[in-house]
Amino acid sequence: MIYTIYDILWLFFTYSFADWVLQTTISAVKNKKFVNKGVVNLPFNVLSGITAIFITIFFGELQGVWLFLGSAIVAGLFQWVSGHLIEKIYQIKCWDYSREQWNLDGYIFLQASVAWGVFSIIMMRWGNNLILKLFHMIPGTLDVIIVLVLLVLLALDILATLIVMSAQNRDTQRWEAVDRWFTRYTLRLADKIYARVNHRIEKAYPEAKKIEKTKEKSDVFAYGCCFDKLVWLFVIGSFLGDITETIFCRFKAGVWMSRSSLVWGPFSIVWGFAIVAATVLLYKYIDKSETVLFLVGTFLGGAYEYVCSVLSELVFGKVFWDYSAMPFNLGGRINLLYCFFWGIAAVLWIKVLYPKISAWIEKVPMKPGKIITWCLVVFMCCNMAVSALALVRSTERQQGVPAEHSWQQIMDERYDDEKLAVIYPNAIDVK
Repeated sequence: MIYTIYDILWLFFTYSFADWVLQTTISAVKNKKFVNKGVVNLPFNVLSGITAIFITIFFGELQGVWLFLGSAIVAGLFQWVSGHLIEKIYQIKCWDYSREQWNLDGYIFLQASVAWGVFSIIMMRWGNNLILKLFHMIPGTLDVIIVLVLLVLLALDILATLIVMSAQNRDTQRWEAVDRWFTRYTLRLADKIYARVNHRIEKAYPEAKKIEKTKEKSDVFAYGCCFDKLVWLFVIGSFLGDITETIFCRFKAGVWMSRSSLVWGPFSIVWGFAIVAATVLLYKYIDKSETVLFLVGTFLGGAYEYVCSVLSELVFGKVFWDYSAMPFNLGGRINLLYCFFWGIAAVLWIKVLYPKISAWIEKVPMKPGKIITWCLVVFMCCNMAVSALALVRSTERQQGVPAEHSWQQIMDERYDDEKLAVIYPNAIDVK
């Protein structure tokens, strides 16, 4: 099913509101009183809305047990990442499921993930169609106006909530200094929203805990899991991933084949982002058993590869791998054997490679390290931008679109179909 941007937004607001009602009702039943469980001021659970939209866009072709497993994994991952992100930025733990069985860090627990899996099956089979039919029954352009008004209100509400959460670690004067560019009327409105949201957050999350911020070593370059280190790991992971796949193809198919994601250099950004994600998500569990890391890597790696395949198809109209000929594959996007490879890679990375590479990066002198970091950022951003333009232009050429703009002419001259066939030998055009 093809969705317009307004369809997506309407589904987002509907599911956000529905989950807010559900969470508020459950809380009211448990506490014998009304407690607003939404984080933002409006009656929307933003995280649930984002999760529902992600599942709608990326898992549209899944059914049955695969839809259940994929949705359960993604929903749990979204909530786990969001909880840790809020904790890292604001040093606050807004929800805690530590008392639930089968929980992870108190941010997710098995029963909730299972519920998301069941809900996703209902949502994809009946829910989306029913909600959109009701949406399209709204006369004229009123449906678009309602969506845009809700979007503006939510944007203002999220801004107010972020200010509130930031202000819990800073004094009011500093908060007012940051927001002094607001007009007088906006400041008055922000003060009212601040008071209301702050009061409600305290009521909704009485168990919120202050988290002591980890002190970083200022004299060590890229200490801990910081931005500088993640940039280096992304580049190193992209390079090592490309080399690994190239050698694997040589042994498997007997030919040397480019496995790069980019037009400049041997870099597989699928592996680069995977290395960064594995580091952020799993490095704190370095003391866990190899079995746990293998299982987590297998499930998350499979979900990640599936999403990457769908994303490349949606954006560029191409898929860069097809496992349809391999046993135990899912839509040709992933297969069981390579999911196991992701699990093995997670164990090797966290247990063996990451500690050594991390220690090596931290030995780089501070000033040269900072300079190299930003050179890598600029280079990789330009590399990804040019690669994206080359792929977009490739699709345009197949559709017969003439090169009217300068960037189209440059792409035709430097990255024609023959050259792209060498860089992306496995690329398959998808209608």
